[in-house]
Amino acid sequence: MKRSIGSRIINSFLIIILLTVSIIDILLITGYRQYYYNTVENNLRYRVDNAQAIYQENYKQYSIEDFALENVSLLPDYVEAEVQIIDTRGNVLSDSLGVFQDNVLLYTDVQKALNGKITSRVGTVEYSDDSVMSLSAPLKDQNGDINGLIRLNVSLSKVNSQIRYVAFLLVAISLLIIGISLLASIVLAKSIVRPIDELTAVAEEMANGHYKVRANLNSNDELGKLGYTLNTLAEEILKKDQIKNDFISSISHELRTPLTSIKGWASILMNLNEDEKQLYIEGLDIIQNESDRLAKMVEELLDFSRYISGRITLDKDIFNLATTCSNVCMQMEPKANMAHVQLSLEIQNSVMVYIGDENRIKQLLINLLDNAIKFTEENGWIKLTSYVDEDDYIILVSDNGVGMSKEELDHVKEKFYKGKHSKSHSGIGLSIADEIVKLHGGHMDIFSEENVGTTIKISLPYDKNVEVKNEA
Repeated sequence: MKRSIGSRIINSFLIIILLTVSIIDILLITGYRQYYYNTVENNLRYRVDNAQAIYQENYKQYSIEDFALENVSLLPDYVEAEVQIIDTRGNVLSDSLGVFQDNVLLYTDVQKALNGKITSRVGTVEYSDDSVMSLSAPLKDQNGDINGLIRLNVSLSKVNSQIRYVAFLLVAISLLIIGISLLASIVLAKSIVRPIDELTAVAEEMANGHYKVRANLNSNDELGKLGYTLNTLAEEILKKDQIKNDFISSISHELRTPLTSIKGWASILMNLNEDEKQLYIEGLDIIQNESDRLAKMVEELLDFSRYISGRITLDKDIFNLATTCSNVCMQMEPKANMAHVQLSLEIQNSVMVYIGDENRIKQLLINLLDNAIKFTEENGWIKLTSYVDEDDYIILVSDNGVGMSKEELDHVKEKFYKGKHSKSHSGIGLSIADEIVKLHGGHMDIFSEENVGTTIKISLPYDKNVEVKNEA
Protein backbone atom coordinates (compact mmCIF):
# COMPACT_ATOMS: atom_id res chain seq x y z
CA MET A 1 0.00 0.00 0.00
CA LYS A 2 1.42 3.36 -1.00
CA ARG A 3 1.97 5.97 1.68
CA SER A 4 0.94 9.49 0.80
CA ILE A 5 3.36 12.39 0.90
CA GLY A 6 1.22 13.99 3.61
CA SER A 7 1.51 10.99 5.96
CA ARG A 8 5.26 10.79 5.32
CA ILE A 9 5.67 14.48 6.13
CA ILE A 10 3.64 14.10 9.36
CA ASN A 11 5.49 10.94 10.42
CA SER A 12 8.90 12.41 9.66
CA PHE A 13 8.03 15.62 11.48
CA LEU A 14 6.77 13.70 14.53
CA ILE A 15 9.82 11.43 14.63
CA ILE A 16 12.10 14.47 14.63
CA ILE A 17 10.02 16.20 17.35
CA LEU A 18 9.85 13.02 19.48
CA LEU A 19 13.59 12.45 19.25
CA THR A 20 14.35 16.10 19.98
CA VAL A 21 11.95 16.38 22.91
CA SER A 22 13.07 13.03 24.35
CA ILE A 23 16.74 13.98 24.21
CA ILE A 24 16.03 17.40 25.77
CA ASP A 25 13.90 15.81 28.54
CA ILE A 26 16.56 13.23 29.34
CA LEU A 27 19.27 15.90 29.46
CA LEU A 28 17.15 18.24 31.62
CA ILE A 29 16.05 15.52 34.07
CA THR A 30 19.58 14.16 34.32
CA GLY A 31 20.99 17.64 34.84
CA TYR A 32 18.30 18.52 37.41
CA ARG A 33 18.95 15.29 39.31
CA GLN A 34 22.68 15.89 39.25
CA TYR A 35 22.17 19.44 40.52
CA TYR A 36 20.09 18.28 43.51
CA TYR A 37 22.47 15.44 44.35
CA ASN A 38 25.45 17.77 44.14
CA THR A 39 23.67 20.19 46.49
CA VAL A 40 23.08 17.40 49.05
CA GLU A 41 26.67 16.18 48.70
CA ASN A 42 28.11 19.68 49.11
CA ASN A 43 26.02 20.14 52.26
CA LEU A 44 27.30 16.83 53.67
CA ARG A 45 30.89 17.74 52.82
CA TYR A 46 30.49 21.02 54.67
CA ARG A 47 29.18 19.18 57.76
CA VAL A 48 31.94 16.58 57.56
CA ASP A 49 34.63 19.24 57.27
CA ASN A 50 33.28 20.90 60.43
CA ALA A 51 33.15 17.54 62.21
CA GLN A 52 36.76 16.75 61.27
CA ALA A 53 37.85 20.15 62.54
CA ILE A 54 36.07 19.64 65.89
CA TYR A 55 37.55 16.18 66.25
CA GLN A 56 41.07 17.39 65.53
CA GLU A 57 40.73 20.22 67.98
CA ASN A 58 39.19 18.38 70.93
CA TYR A 59 39.28 14.58 70.58
CA LYS A 60 42.30 13.44 68.54
CA GLN A 61 44.07 12.18 71.67
CA TYR A 62 41.20 9.75 72.31
CA SER A 63 41.03 6.31 70.80
CA ILE A 64 38.10 5.86 68.46
CA GLU A 65 36.51 3.37 70.88
CA ASP A 66 36.75 5.78 73.82
CA PHE A 67 35.43 8.56 71.66
CA ALA A 68 32.43 6.42 70.70
CA LEU A 69 31.82 5.40 74.33
CA GLU A 70 31.77 9.03 75.36
CA ASN A 71 28.86 9.35 72.90
CA VAL A 72 30.16 12.67 71.84
CA SER A 73 28.39 14.20 68.83
CA LEU A 74 30.44 16.08 66.31
CA LEU A 75 27.37 17.64 64.65
CA PRO A 76 24.61 19.89 65.99
CA ASP A 77 21.22 18.33 66.71
CA TYR A 78 19.52 20.21 63.87
CA VAL A 79 21.54 18.39 61.22
CA GLU A 80 19.11 15.86 59.69
CA ALA A 81 21.51 13.05 58.99
CA GLU A 82 22.41 9.67 60.41
CA VAL A 83 25.87 9.92 62.00
CA GLN A 84 28.04 6.81 62.34
CA ILE A 85 31.42 6.38 64.02
CA ILE A 86 33.32 3.46 62.46
CA ASP A 87 36.67 1.96 63.43
CA THR A 88 39.39 0.96 60.99
CA ARG A 89 38.11 -2.65 60.95
CA GLY A 90 34.69 -1.54 59.67
CA ASN A 91 32.83 -1.93 62.95
CA VAL A 92 30.09 0.59 63.65
CA LEU A 93 30.90 1.90 67.13
CA SER A 94 28.21 4.56 67.29
CA ASP A 95 25.06 5.33 65.32
CA SER A 96 22.77 8.31 65.89
CA LEU A 97 19.77 6.20 64.89
CA GLY A 98 20.83 3.25 67.03
CA VAL A 99 21.27 1.01 63.97
CA PHE A 100 24.45 -1.04 63.85
CA GLN A 101 25.55 -2.69 60.61
CA ASP A 102 28.02 -5.53 60.36
CA ASN A 103 29.14 -5.16 56.76
CA VAL A 104 29.86 -1.46 56.15
CA LEU A 105 33.19 -2.40 54.53
CA LEU A 106 31.15 -3.45 51.50
CA TYR A 107 30.36 0.20 50.75
CA THR A 108 32.76 2.03 48.45
CA ASP A 109 32.63 5.26 50.45
CA VAL A 110 33.86 3.41 53.56
CA GLN A 111 36.63 1.63 51.65
CA LYS A 112 37.97 4.87 50.15
CA ALA A 113 37.66 6.78 53.45
CA LEU A 114 39.90 4.14 55.08
CA ASN A 115 42.47 5.11 52.43
CA GLY A 116 42.24 8.77 53.46
CA LYS A 117 39.71 10.07 50.91
CA ILE A 118 36.38 11.76 51.57
CA THR A 119 33.97 9.89 49.32
CA SER A 120 30.22 9.87 48.71
CA ARG A 121 27.90 7.10 47.58
CA VAL A 122 24.26 6.92 46.46
CA GLY A 123 22.43 3.68 47.10
CA THR A 124 20.34 1.80 49.63
CA VAL A 125 20.87 0.59 53.15
CA GLU A 126 19.64 -2.57 54.84
CA TYR A 127 17.33 -0.84 57.30
CA SER A 128 15.48 1.53 54.92
CA ASP A 129 13.59 1.34 51.62
CA ASP A 130 14.60 4.87 50.66
CA SER A 131 17.72 5.55 48.69
CA VAL A 132 20.35 7.45 50.67
CA MET A 133 23.48 9.44 50.08
CA SER A 134 26.39 8.39 52.26
CA LEU A 135 29.55 10.43 52.84
CA SER A 136 32.53 8.93 54.73
CA ALA A 137 35.57 10.84 55.98
CA PRO A 138 38.65 9.73 57.97
CA LEU A 139 39.30 10.88 61.56
CA LYS A 140 43.00 11.18 62.30
CA ASP A 141 44.77 11.00 65.66
CA GLN A 142 47.46 13.31 66.95
CA ASN A 143 50.09 11.42 64.91
CA GLY A 144 48.17 11.90 61.67
CA ASP A 145 47.18 8.23 61.43
CA ILE A 146 43.61 7.25 60.58
CA ASN A 147 41.93 6.53 63.88
CA GLY A 148 38.46 5.79 62.47
CA LEU A 149 35.72 7.16 60.25
CA ILE A 150 32.75 9.45 60.50
CA ARG A 151 29.96 8.56 58.12
CA LEU A 152 26.85 10.60 57.31
CA ASN A 153 23.75 9.03 55.74
CA VAL A 154 20.92 11.25 54.51
CA SER A 155 17.66 10.13 52.93
CA LEU A 156 17.03 11.18 49.31
CA SER A 157 13.27 10.60 49.41
CA LYS A 158 12.38 14.31 49.38
CA VAL A 159 14.96 15.04 46.71
CA ASN A 160 13.77 12.18 44.53
CA SER A 161 10.16 13.28 45.03
CA GLN A 162 11.11 16.77 43.81
CA ILE A 163 12.97 15.29 40.83
CA ARG A 164 9.94 13.17 39.92
CA TYR A 165 7.70 16.22 40.10
CA VAL A 166 10.00 18.17 37.77
CA ALA A 167 10.16 15.16 35.42
CA PHE A 168 6.36 14.99 35.39
CA LEU A 169 6.15 18.68 34.48
CA LEU A 170 8.72 18.23 31.68
CA VAL A 171 6.86 15.22 30.27
CA ALA A 172 3.55 17.14 30.39
CA ILE A 173 5.11 20.11 28.59
CA SER A 174 6.70 17.73 26.07
CA LEU A 175 3.35 16.09 25.34
CA LEU A 176 1.83 19.54 24.82
CA ILE A 177 4.66 20.42 22.42
CA ILE A 178 4.19 17.14 20.55
CA GLY A 179 0.45 17.80 20.25
CA ILE A 180 1.02 21.31 18.92
CA SER A 181 3.70 19.95 16.56
CA LEU A 182 1.26 17.29 15.32
CA LEU A 183 -1.32 19.95 14.48
CA ALA A 184 1.36 22.11 12.82
CA SER A 185 2.63 19.14 10.79
CA ILE A 186 -0.91 18.34 9.60
CA VAL A 187 -1.44 21.94 8.51
CA LEU A 188 2.01 21.98 6.83
CA ALA A 189 1.38 18.64 5.09
CA LYS A 190 -1.96 19.85 3.76
CA SER A 191 -0.40 23.08 2.48
CA ILE A 192 2.13 20.99 0.53
CA VAL A 193 -0.09 18.09 -0.53
CA ARG A 194 -3.02 20.22 -1.76
CA PRO A 195 -1.10 21.92 -4.60
CA ILE A 196 0.64 18.61 -5.39
CA ASP A 197 -2.78 16.96 -5.75
CA GLU A 198 -3.86 19.80 -8.04
CA LEU A 199 -0.74 19.40 -10.17
CA THR A 200 -1.21 15.62 -10.24
CA ALA A 201 -4.78 16.05 -11.47
CA VAL A 202 -3.61 18.46 -14.17
CA ALA A 203 -0.80 16.09 -15.20
CA GLU A 204 -3.26 13.18 -15.41
CA GLU A 205 -5.55 15.25 -17.63
CA MET A 206 -2.58 16.07 -19.87
CA ALA A 207 -1.59 12.39 -19.92
CA ASN A 208 -5.09 11.66 -21.25
CA GLY A 209 -4.54 14.12 -24.08
CA HIS A 210 -6.38 17.14 -22.63
CA TYR A 211 -3.65 19.71 -23.20
CA LYS A 212 -5.93 22.72 -22.79
CA VAL A 213 -6.22 22.17 -19.03
CA ARG A 214 -4.05 24.53 -16.94
CA ALA A 215 -2.60 24.54 -13.42
CA ASN A 216 -3.82 27.51 -11.37
CA LEU A 217 -0.93 27.94 -8.92
CA ASN A 218 0.35 31.45 -8.31
CA SER A 219 2.86 30.70 -5.55
CA ASN A 220 6.47 31.80 -5.93
CA ASP A 221 7.94 28.48 -4.77
CA GLU A 222 9.02 25.24 -6.46
CA LEU A 223 5.41 24.04 -6.81
CA GLY A 224 4.44 27.29 -8.51
CA LYS A 225 7.37 26.86 -10.85
CA LEU A 226 6.31 23.27 -11.55
CA GLY A 227 2.78 24.45 -12.37
CA TYR A 228 4.18 27.08 -14.72
CA THR A 229 6.37 24.42 -16.34
CA LEU A 230 3.38 22.12 -16.84
CA ASN A 231 1.40 24.94 -18.44
CA THR A 232 4.33 25.81 -20.69
CA LEU A 233 4.72 22.14 -21.62
CA ALA A 234 1.04 21.89 -22.54
CA GLU A 235 1.29 25.02 -24.68
CA GLU A 236 4.38 23.67 -26.44
CA ILE A 237 2.65 20.33 -27.04
CA LEU A 238 -0.34 22.14 -28.56
CA LYS A 239 1.98 24.18 -30.77
CA LYS A 240 3.91 21.09 -31.84
CA ASP A 241 0.68 19.23 -32.44
CA GLN A 242 -0.58 22.06 -34.62
CA ILE A 243 2.74 22.14 -36.49
CA LYS A 244 2.53 18.37 -36.96
CA ASN A 245 -1.02 18.63 -38.29
CA ASP A 246 0.01 21.41 -40.64
CA PHE A 247 2.93 19.27 -41.79
CA ILE A 248 0.71 16.25 -42.45
CA SER A 249 -1.73 18.42 -44.34
CA SER A 250 1.07 20.05 -46.32
CA ILE A 251 2.96 16.86 -47.12
CA SER A 252 -0.30 15.18 -48.13
CA HIS A 253 -0.89 18.04 -50.55
CA GLU A 254 2.72 17.92 -51.79
CA LEU A 255 2.48 14.17 -52.41
CA ARG A 256 -0.96 14.42 -53.97
CA THR A 257 0.13 17.00 -56.56
CA PRO A 258 2.71 14.84 -58.43
CA LEU A 259 0.50 11.77 -58.05
CA THR A 260 -2.41 13.66 -59.62
CA SER A 261 -0.17 14.79 -62.49
CA ILE A 262 1.16 11.27 -63.03
CA LYS A 263 -2.30 9.75 -62.94
CA GLY A 264 -3.76 12.43 -65.23
CA TRP A 265 -1.04 12.15 -67.84
CA ALA A 266 -1.15 8.37 -67.68
CA SER A 267 -4.84 8.52 -68.56
CA ILE A 268 -4.13 10.98 -71.38
CA LEU A 269 -1.33 8.85 -72.82
CA MET A 270 -3.53 5.78 -72.82
CA ASN A 271 -5.98 7.53 -75.17
CA LEU A 272 -3.48 9.20 -77.56
CA ASN A 273 -3.52 8.59 -81.28
CA GLU A 274 -0.41 7.41 -83.09
CA ASP A 275 0.16 10.80 -84.74
CA GLU A 276 0.37 12.68 -81.38
CA LYS A 277 3.99 11.73 -80.70
CA GLN A 278 5.03 15.18 -79.39
CA LEU A 279 2.30 15.19 -76.77
CA TYR A 280 3.29 11.66 -75.85
CA ILE A 281 6.89 12.77 -75.27
CA GLU A 282 5.79 15.81 -73.24
CA GLY A 283 3.52 13.63 -71.10
CA LEU A 284 6.29 11.11 -70.38
CA ASP A 285 8.63 13.97 -69.53
CA ILE A 286 6.11 15.37 -67.04
CA ILE A 287 5.54 11.91 -65.54
CA GLN A 288 9.30 11.44 -65.18
CA ASN A 289 9.82 14.86 -63.53
CA GLU A 290 6.88 14.40 -61.16
CA SER A 291 8.11 10.90 -60.29
CA ASP A 292 11.56 12.33 -59.52
CA ARG A 293 9.98 15.03 -57.37
CA LEU A 294 7.87 12.46 -55.57
CA ALA A 295 10.89 10.20 -55.00
CA LYS A 296 12.87 13.17 -53.65
CA MET A 297 10.12 14.01 -51.14
CA VAL A 298 9.86 10.38 -50.03
CA GLU A 299 13.65 10.16 -49.64
CA GLU A 300 13.61 13.40 -47.65
CA LEU A 301 10.93 11.98 -45.36
CA LEU A 302 12.86 8.73 -44.89
CA ASP A 303 16.02 10.68 -44.14
CA PHE A 304 14.15 12.77 -41.61
CA SER A 305 12.73 9.65 -39.96
CA ARG A 306 16.21 8.16 -39.62
CA TYR A 307 17.61 11.35 -38.10
CA ILE A 308 14.94 11.79 -35.45
CA SER A 309 15.13 8.10 -34.49
CA GLY A 310 18.92 8.23 -34.20
CA ARG A 311 19.48 5.53 -36.82
CA ILE A 312 21.80 7.68 -38.97
CA THR A 313 25.47 6.74 -38.78
CA LEU A 314 28.28 8.69 -40.40
CA ASP A 315 30.72 7.09 -42.82
CA LYS A 316 33.69 9.26 -41.92
CA ASP A 317 36.79 9.72 -44.03
CA ILE A 318 39.38 12.42 -44.80
CA PHE A 319 38.43 14.77 -47.62
CA ASN A 320 39.02 18.33 -48.78
CA LEU A 321 36.03 20.39 -47.64
CA ALA A 322 36.97 23.23 -50.04
CA THR A 323 36.75 20.86 -53.03
CA THR A 324 33.39 19.54 -51.82
CA CYS A 325 32.02 23.11 -51.59
CA SER A 326 33.27 23.82 -55.11
CA ASN A 327 31.72 20.65 -56.54
CA VAL A 328 28.33 21.27 -54.92
CA CYS A 329 28.32 24.85 -56.18
CA MET A 330 29.05 23.61 -59.70
CA GLN A 331 26.28 21.00 -59.37
CA MET A 332 23.68 23.59 -58.28
CA GLU A 333 24.67 26.24 -60.83
CA PRO A 334 22.31 25.01 -63.61
CA LYS A 335 19.33 25.14 -61.23
CA ALA A 336 20.30 28.67 -60.19
CA ASN A 337 20.55 29.70 -63.81
CA MET A 338 17.11 28.28 -64.55
CA ALA A 339 15.75 30.39 -61.69
CA HIS A 340 17.65 33.42 -63.04
CA VAL A 341 19.65 33.71 -59.81
CA GLN A 342 23.38 34.45 -59.69
CA LEU A 343 25.30 31.80 -57.69
CA SER A 344 28.89 32.65 -56.69
CA LEU A 345 31.61 30.83 -54.75
CA GLU A 346 34.32 32.26 -52.49
CA ILE A 347 36.87 29.85 -51.03
CA GLN A 348 39.56 31.50 -48.90
CA ASN A 349 41.50 28.29 -48.19
CA SER A 350 42.02 25.93 -51.10
CA VAL A 351 42.91 23.06 -48.78
CA MET A 352 40.53 22.37 -45.89
CA VAL A 353 41.29 18.81 -44.76
CA TYR A 354 38.35 17.48 -42.81
CA ILE A 355 37.29 14.17 -41.22
CA GLY A 356 33.58 13.56 -41.78
CA ASP A 357 30.93 12.02 -44.01
CA GLU A 358 31.38 13.77 -47.37
CA ASN A 359 28.04 12.56 -48.74
CA ARG A 360 26.17 14.01 -45.76
CA ILE A 361 28.06 17.30 -46.07
CA LYS A 362 27.06 17.40 -49.76
CA GLN A 363 23.45 16.71 -48.78
CA LEU A 364 23.67 19.57 -46.27
CA LEU A 365 25.05 22.06 -48.84
CA ILE A 366 22.63 21.00 -51.58
CA ASN A 367 19.74 21.39 -49.15
CA LEU A 368 20.81 24.89 -48.11
CA LEU A 369 21.53 26.06 -51.67
CA ASP A 370 18.26 24.58 -52.90
CA ASN A 371 16.39 26.52 -50.20
CA ALA A 372 18.27 29.70 -51.08
CA ILE A 373 17.37 29.35 -54.77
CA LYS A 374 13.75 28.62 -53.90
CA PHE A 375 13.36 31.76 -51.77
CA THR A 376 15.40 34.19 -53.89
CA GLU A 377 13.57 36.22 -56.52
CA GLU A 378 14.73 36.54 -60.15
CA ASN A 379 17.96 38.54 -60.66
CA GLY A 380 18.86 37.93 -57.03
CA TRP A 381 22.14 36.50 -55.78
CA ILE A 382 23.37 33.58 -53.67
CA LYS A 383 26.88 33.24 -52.30
CA LEU A 384 28.66 30.17 -50.88
CA THR A 385 31.70 31.08 -48.76
CA SER A 386 34.15 28.84 -46.89
CA TYR A 387 37.13 29.72 -44.69
CA VAL A 388 39.03 28.71 -41.55
CA ASP A 389 38.29 30.55 -38.29
CA GLU A 390 40.39 29.52 -35.27
CA ASP A 391 39.29 25.91 -34.51
CA ASP A 392 36.38 25.73 -36.97
CA TYR A 393 35.74 25.44 -40.66
CA ILE A 394 33.11 28.05 -41.50
CA ILE A 395 30.66 27.70 -44.39
CA LEU A 396 28.30 30.58 -45.18
CA VAL A 397 25.28 30.39 -47.48
CA SER A 398 23.98 33.92 -48.07
CA ASP A 399 21.23 35.33 -50.28
CA ASN A 400 19.17 38.47 -50.79
CA GLY A 401 15.90 36.56 -50.89
CA VAL A 402 12.61 37.04 -49.07
CA GLY A 403 14.14 36.49 -45.63
CA MET A 404 12.26 35.54 -42.50
CA SER A 405 10.46 37.38 -39.72
CA LYS A 406 11.69 37.09 -36.12
CA GLU A 407 8.81 34.76 -35.30
CA GLU A 408 9.77 32.41 -38.14
CA LEU A 409 13.45 32.62 -37.22
CA ASP A 410 12.71 31.39 -33.68
CA HIS A 411 11.09 28.20 -35.01
CA VAL A 412 12.71 27.60 -38.39
CA LYS A 413 14.91 24.70 -37.20
CA GLU A 414 12.06 22.96 -35.42
CA LYS A 415 10.75 19.70 -36.84
CA PHE A 416 7.68 20.05 -39.08
CA TYR A 417 7.78 23.86 -38.92
CA LYS A 418 6.69 25.55 -42.13
CA GLY A 419 7.24 29.20 -42.84
CA LYS A 420 4.47 31.54 -43.94
CA HIS A 421 5.87 31.90 -47.45
CA SER A 422 3.96 30.20 -50.22
CA LYS A 423 7.10 28.39 -51.40
CA SER A 424 7.50 26.55 -48.07
CA HIS A 425 6.98 22.84 -48.50
CA SER A 426 7.54 20.00 -46.04
CA GLY A 427 9.18 22.03 -43.29
CA ILE A 428 11.87 19.44 -42.59
CA GLY A 429 14.73 20.62 -44.83
CA LEU A 430 16.44 22.82 -42.24
CA SER A 431 15.75 20.26 -39.51
CA ILE A 432 17.70 17.66 -41.51
CA ALA A 433 20.49 20.17 -42.17
CA ASP A 434 20.72 20.98 -38.47
CA GLU A 435 20.88 17.27 -37.57
CA ILE A 436 23.73 16.67 -40.06
CA VAL A 437 25.72 19.54 -38.54
CA LYS A 438 25.11 18.26 -35.00
CA LEU A 439 26.22 14.74 -35.98
CA HIS A 440 29.54 16.27 -37.08
CA GLY A 441 29.93 18.05 -33.74
CA GLY A 442 29.20 21.48 -35.18
CA HIS A 443 26.42 24.02 -34.94
CA MET A 444 24.28 25.96 -37.40
CA ASP A 445 23.26 29.60 -36.91
CA ILE A 446 20.65 31.39 -39.01
CA PHE A 447 20.55 35.17 -39.47
CA SER A 448 17.69 36.64 -41.47
CA GLU A 449 15.69 39.79 -42.02
CA GLU A 450 12.40 39.91 -43.86
CA ASN A 451 12.69 41.29 -47.43
CA VAL A 452 16.47 41.68 -46.97
CA GLY A 453 17.92 38.18 -47.07
CA THR A 454 19.25 35.24 -45.09
CA THR A 455 22.69 33.99 -44.04
CA ILE A 456 23.21 30.49 -42.69
CA LYS A 457 26.49 29.91 -40.86
CA ILE A 458 27.85 26.37 -40.50
CA SER A 459 30.68 25.84 -37.97
CA LEU A 460 32.44 22.47 -38.19
CA PRO A 461 35.28 21.64 -35.76
CA TYR A 462 38.43 20.14 -37.20
CA ASP A 463 41.60 18.45 -35.98
CA LYS A 464 44.68 20.55 -36.80
CA ASN A 465 46.96 17.52 -36.47
CA VAL A 466 45.14 15.76 -39.31
CA GLU A 467 45.67 18.76 -41.56
CA VAL A 468 49.40 18.95 -40.70
CA LYS A 469 49.91 15.26 -41.42
CA ASN A 470 48.07 15.57 -44.72
CA GLU A 471 50.16 18.57 -45.82
CA ALA A 472 53.40 16.78 -44.85
